[in-house]
Amino acid sequence: MADTKATKLSRKRGKKYAEKTALLTKPSYPIEEAAELLTQLSTVSFDATAEAHIRISADTTQADQLVRTTVALPHGTGKSVRIAAFVPDDLIDEARKAGAEKAGNDALVKEIEGGTIDFDVAVAVPEVMKSLGKIAKTLGQKGLMPNPKAGTVTQDIKRTIGELKKGRIECKMDKAGIIHVPFGKISFGGKKLQENLEALLNAIKEAKPSGIKGIYIASVTITPTMGPGIRVQL
Repeated sequence: MADTKATKLSRKRGKKYAEKTALLTKPSYPIEEAAELLTQLSTVSFDATAEAHIRISADTTQADQLVRTTVALPHGTGKSVRIAAFVPDDLIDEARKAGAEKAGNDALVKEIEGGTIDFDVAVAVPEVMKSLGKIAKTLGQKGLMPNPKAGTVTQDIKRTIGELKKGRIECKMDKAGIIHVPFGKISFGGKKLQENLEALLNAIKEAKPSGIKGIYIASVTITPTMGPGIRVQL
């Protein structure tokens, strides 16, 4: 029976995927085992991203049940982040020294109006937010608009840029009530992935909305960029 199942999976997803799936011998795993097993499941030759998919028991049409938070992963994401800082002239040098690839206000807005968007995260101090009105739609469509809820509108621009460079990420539900978020690279190894995942789950638990009663986190699945997923015991 198992061989038949593996053969069907091989035909559908490929032989390598079926081989990796065969390593999953239980319906779910404790977090330590799951993180260690994750390092063996990638089906690609490059250093794959470790992803977490967290299903929340929420009615996403209710504002008091929406989950959105940030977390500073102890070992970062393994990805370098290019940051654009919207700041007044007197903070440009500070933002660049903190690690921002781009910093400014009017000139940066004009650059984006011209179609140049070569950064991964945008941060801003509150007093320049009005000037972003011209490009709000452009940045919003790409998920790059600075937002207080995401911690990217801040008075402490130096600290915020530093945290983002080290691996601070945003977590928010999609319309299906699932949080999809990277939490490292497969090359990190089981221990670092476990510590990152624990930090991620703790942040999400602390962000539990008052409107959600009863079970909060319905399920947690971790997976490499390409490869089978592991159900984590809560």
